[in-house]
Amino acid sequence: MTAAEISRIAGVTRATVSNWRRRHDDFPAPSAGTESSPLYDLPAVQAWLRGRGHTSTASPTEELRTALRLLGPGSGVAARLFPLAAGASRRTPEELAELAALPDDQLIARAEKTARELPAAVPEAEPVRYGPDDADAVRALLGCVREAGPQAAVDVLAERELDEGAASGVYQTPEGLAVLMARLLPAEASRVLDPACGSGTLLAGAARRGARELFGQDSLPVQGRRTAVRLLLSAPEAESAIRVGDSLRGDAFPDVIVDAVLCNPPFGDRDWGHDELAYDPRWAYGLPPRFESELAWVQHALAHLEPGGYAVMLLPPALAFRSSGRRVRAELIRAGALRAVVSLPARAAYPLHISLQIWVFQRPEPGGTDRMTVLFVDGEGEQRDGAPGTASATDTATATADASTRGGSRLRRSGSSSSAASSSAASFDWAGLTDRVLGQWAAFTAAPDAYADEPGVARAVPLVDLLDDVVDVTPARHVRATAADIDPAALARRVDDLHEQLAEQVTALAASSISGGWQPSGASAREWRTATVSDLARGGALTVLRAAAPGTRGSKGSGGPAVERPVLAARDIAAGNPPSGTAVDIHTDAAQPVAAGDVLVRAVAGGGDAAAMTRVADDRDAGALLGQHIHLLRPDPARLDPWFLAGFLGAEDNIASASTGSSLVHVTPGRLRVPLLPLEEQRRYGEAFRRVHELRAAARRTADLAADTAATLTTGLTAGVLLPPAGPNASGSRSV
Repeated sequence: MTAAEISRIAGVTRATVSNWRRRHDDFPAPSAGTESSPLYDLPAVQAWLRGRGHTSTASPTEELRTALRLLGPGSGVAARLFPLAAGASRRTPEELAELAALPDDQLIARAEKTARELPAAVPEAEPVRYGPDDADAVRALLGCVREAGPQAAVDVLAERELDEGAASGVYQTPEGLAVLMARLLPAEASRVLDPACGSGTLLAGAARRGARELFGQDSLPVQGRRTAVRLLLSAPEAESAIRVGDSLRGDAFPDVIVDAVLCNPPFGDRDWGHDELAYDPRWAYGLPPRFESELAWVQHALAHLEPGGYAVMLLPPALAFRSSGRRVRAELIRAGALRAVVSLPARAAYPLHISLQIWVFQRPEPGGTDRMTVLFVDGEGEQRDGAPGTASATDTATATADASTRGGSRLRRSGSSSSAASSSAASFDWAGLTDRVLGQWAAFTAAPDAYADEPGVARAVPLVDLLDDVVDVTPARHVRATAADIDPAALARRVDDLHEQLAEQVTALAASSISGGWQPSGASAREWRTATVSDLARGGALTVLRAAAPGTRGSKGSGGPAVERPVLAARDIAAGNPPSGTAVDIHTDAAQPVAAGDVLVRAVAGGGDAAAMTRVADDRDAGALLGQHIHLLRPDPARLDPWFLAGFLGAEDNIASASTGSSLVHVTPGRLRVPLLPLEEQRRYGEAFRRVHELRAAARRTADLAADTAATLTTGLTAGVLLPPAGPNASGSRSV
């Protein structure tokens, strides 16, 4: 490991590590590398740090990544640790700690025995053998399972193996998206197939909805193992069959007919088998064009459905209008197989630069009722309107344009952190979008003929209107932006009301402008001694807590939190909103309630992000459950002022120095630094930071209200229900 990695796990600066090397003769000598870039033995460094009383500030997942990286490429240990992660999930934290404390030879023997307990559901999981060189990685895995949960450990293993392989361009389906897609299926769907299962997120979502027979296939062995382990962890009561192979060329379930299909297939794959599969019986709606592999996946899914069964698929937006796929689209529409198309806002899922779509299909039933309309839901409208569903300013990462990896895997290949791939979706308001989509879908399926369009959101379009020369099924093309029956008087009253609210908010913003009273510190900037959060925690001045990682187990006998309790999400800190999260934002088996006076720090930020990184919990937040991607610091009020702490922790330079990553940065709270000041002086700074927070919140509310007013006026004028004022100087006219 490098000196930089030592500084990260110890929660100190690089300069401190260099100082240790010079001052302490017992500091471990370099074991490899060069004189200018030495490398150190991880166990030796950890033993030295423990001897000095330094506890590691690196997360369990980071420690596992480090251990795997130190074994070097080609070791294959990540693939061999999958069954151990599943086996270890059945052990208590105490048993895992006892196992990790064994000598290397006993540890290896016990680890092999634990791994062999895994059922044969994991493709290519046996035989499992570990060598002496694997001991550190095994210990790190056990620690990760104990502290962060087995699913977090599985994700790190998959990330490492994908890095070592040729699987660039694979992404994980966001948890919120998986929930939405699974809830579009009928509640009674029990047998579910994902022919491009990737990390298994969609099948796990189906299991949470009640599915009890799960079938999955992926072309990458690592993804097959990952899915199998995920299902063993999240749905142990379900029967699962996971296979490795190309679903289009070598269907592992040729005779399986299911109630439903969930799928996030690979996009733009030009080598999907067009020529060799030209006469395949699956192409009931026409031979998919060579450059339209997605239409092959669509028909593959329909071929596995029983009559009346549903398929929900995530597809690229170009599939809705490309001329090459027009004939197949037309046949799907004529047959009544296409039921709905939902557009998602950009950055809701990888690839982030495009607005993906959810297509809902239903296999036609012989002699069944004709389906005369297709539902279109414009989820992109949330982003255009600046509604809460818009991805936050954190989401500044860009994605590779070509997502043509075969096998349907969806894990970002970055070696830094698998969570980087999902940070964008994690900060996205999936709860709001899910309610928006499911409300329209439920109304449409209950009574398609009586369904009432909702302007700007959804519209049911007759099939005959879709079967033109283009057969374009892009939702934005069909969803009307405004209603045809707007009441002019009602809209005028709303405009007056918005003007009054805006005037009140502008007054509030002016009151928050905190002008005056600010004095220069002197001829130069103040200098002060600082301490890291880790130092303050060791001294008892504060306690550092963090929301549970995916799959983290609670203590024995502890019940999960009630889902009706509010959840504080990372986006709430950025926007200054009260808790708005739902069960999707939290892992109900290990939650941390928030108390007034807690300091909340977002765990992920984007380069150039101007949104707030910190906030002090108030009475609105008290009792809320802590969502994902948030660090919670609980200061001792007799030693630290909360607003003083939040203000300095959220400084741009402080966040940058305690973070890793570029487009998306991951904050390590133990490395954040705080000035050492008397409590009375802390309170002066804290009051100033509180006023700055109020200014930021007032500015955001004013901007939102101004945008709403402008949009309403534009709608009224363009729809012909409002008349412009008589002139700029007309009596009684009001400035917009």
